[in-house]
Amino acid sequence: QVQLVESGGGLVQPGGSLRLSCTASGFTLDGYAIGWFRQAPGKGREGVSCISNSDGSTSYGDSVKGRFTMSRDNAKNTVYLQMNSLKPADTAVYYCATDCVKTAAAGIAALAFGRWGQGTQVTVSL
Repeated sequence: QVQLVESGGGLVQPGGSLRLSCTASGFTLDGYAIGWFRQAPGKGREGVSCISNSDGSTSYGDSVKGRFTMSRDNAKNTVYLQMNSLKPADTAVYYCATDCVKTAAAGIAALAFGRWGQGTQVTVSL
């Protein structure tokens, strides 16, 4: 059984912070580039961030750059998304996935064969 499970979502006030976790079971994340994606109500899926499996470098979507930070803990088979200075526009279901890529045309995307988690809800509101 292979699985990705996101956690850490919840309700936070504007300007607050949350840390999302994505933990793999049945395989090891250190062999993959892992991305975070989000989908807000009535909106399409947006690439948030991507961390490489080669040198650990990270990429971020323009809307979150400077506020969100992605990291990896190989010992825990987990990747994280630290979200600071949250805005109501950050409200979405957040997903992690394997095999993310950074493209000029589409920003951060996931390859078709990537594995996906079930998502965790982040709500930013007073």
